[in-house]
Amino acid sequence: MKLEKILDRLGSIEKNSFIKVIDNIISTNPKNAKEIEKILSSADRGLKSADSRNISKVFSLINNEFYEYLKCEFQDTSSQLDILTDIIIQDGNCIMKQDWFSRLYEAEIRNLKTKTKKLQEELKSDKSEISEERKRDYTIYSACLETAYHNDIENNRDARISSDELSIILTLSQELELSQEEIKLINYSILPIKKVDVLDVINNLKNIGVLFFSKKENTIYVADEMVRVLRRVREKEVADKFLRRTLRILREPVINQIARKHNINKDLSFSEKIEEIIKEGISFTGLLKNDIHKKGATLTEKKNELNRLCEKSLGIENLRGSTIEDKIQSLVEYFENVENDERINIALDGYEKMLAELNISLPKLNKQIQKQFVLQEEFVLRAEFLLDYNIKPRDILDLIAKDDLKLFISENGIKQRGDDILNILEHYKDAENLFLENYEKVAYRDLNALKSNGISTKESELGLKFEELTRKIFTELGFNVDENLKKRLNTNKDMVDILLHIENGDVIIVECKTSKERGYNKFSTVSRQLKAYKKLVENNDRRVVKILLLAPEFSDDFITDCEMNTELNLSLITASSLLQIHDAFKSSSHKQFPHVLFRDVLINEDRIVKALSK
Repeated sequence: MKLEKILDRLGSIEKNSFIKVIDNIISTNPKNAKEIEKILSSADRGLKSADSRNISKVFSLINNEFYEYLKCEFQDTSSQLDILTDIIIQDGNCIMKQDWFSRLYEAEIRNLKTKTKKLQEELKSDKSEISEERKRDYTIYSACLETAYHNDIENNRDARISSDELSIILTLSQELELSQEEIKLINYSILPIKKVDVLDVINNLKNIGVLFFSKKENTIYVADEMVRVLRRVREKEVADKFLRRTLRILREPVINQIARKHNINKDLSFSEKIEEIIKEGISFTGLLKNDIHKKGATLTEKKNELNRLCEKSLGIENLRGSTIEDKIQSLVEYFENVENDERINIALDGYEKMLAELNISLPKLNKQIQKQFVLQEEFVLRAEFLLDYNIKPRDILDLIAKDDLKLFISENGIKQRGDDILNILEHYKDAENLFLENYEKVAYRDLNALKSNGISTKESELGLKFEELTRKIFTELGFNVDENLKKRLNTNKDMVDILLHIENGDVIIVECKTSKERGYNKFSTVSRQLKAYKKLVENNDRRVVKILLLAPEFSDDFITDCEMNTELNLSLITASSLLQIHDAFKSSSHKQFPHVLFRDVLINEDRIVKALSK
């Protein structure tokens, strides 16, 4: 769930710890201090009185400073932050009830103790399945960590690994190609591990700003933006779902090779090995740079194999970078962009329909998804619910076995030639609703953005499409969009875009303007046009109670000119504002939108959304 959405649903007390941490970072004059000051200049009491959207913007501007702050917190060896972070950054764990979190924490402690003991026995055993080379790696890392930890005790200080020591140990772990799980097992064979009361754990994480805890709902929230920072601290380059997507395209012998290297049970099935590799926290870079290749493979062979995987199996063409490290970083950035993108490339209705039909064809899928993402709800195949956990259509399809995908495709009349997953996504795209979700981009005539969202259209058609979508929005707001009246009134010279027929025969005129330019500023031209429309309607014995001008945005000069106009009773509304009002109306108790709310010169969507929620 996005930070802004979490902040909107919490009270001030529940947000205090997070706000305090952010305030402390702002007081240290961060890199983007000027941009932060601009955002907070309208708030009377600084960050505390800022709205959720602006707090979210501020957090994005101090992302690097927050990362450095968390790195310092990780130096406290008693904090168990590595254990706790690995729990909350797992896909599906960003929203949890307290008791669920408690169970996951207790299970992780038990699991760690068992695996730590087993590792110690394996290292001492002559019959161990761990190779001598890997034993040597573990011993080197263990010896260095033990020295760093016990240095302080010998000098009569609290045991603490300094930042210098930590950076050396991290470098060592990277050079030895240890997974996060291997590091954790060695760490807790040296450092004491004990279970802490779960409320103390939650409070500690809340106080350092990592999570929010709603006592009223008894629920923990970890923002998507925070998960990304925490992954960065844990040096986990991509989300589990993207690592899974990459592993699933590898051949079984390659998966076996990775499992062997990282001491994963060889008797597990193909899918189980993949899940264990994910749990291990193996470096994505290390995996693609070394682990997937045959022993002795040349650099050229490695680069060719990586290009083949990306182009043929992941559908990513022209992977940037001349070195293998650059290519892997390009792939990491690609997955980051996919994750940060709020778009799902099919309409929300299409996602809902896809889930409903998957549930019919594959009745075991609900349990599989519930187990895979460790979700508490009984029935999880609901689009808005899954999107709160940042689980998108492609993430669901990536989990389905090939044979099951084939069955689903054949039962639902989906195209069978080509890539199965892409064919399914195309089938459920739902073009009309997808256009509506990209309403603002249509207003800006942003053809490239529309194309990247899976919408194919001509620029010459965007004006009419914007008008068509606006009619649909007003219809869904409960207005009578009177096309017959418009046809009777329009002439070859004066053609009104939209007429809303309201009570007593009165009308509202809606004029739609698309523009590539930032800040619509042609007031003199549009005002003459609107005066002509008003006169046309009034000459036909109709009273114009309001004129709405819709555009992607308006310049300050345009707004000022509108304020000075006394003839038109004109209100300006941006495409973004109208879409937010439309979304708020759908979840309100109103059957028809109260048009009296359109009274500002520039419509304030926040005020209207608040009014609709009452």
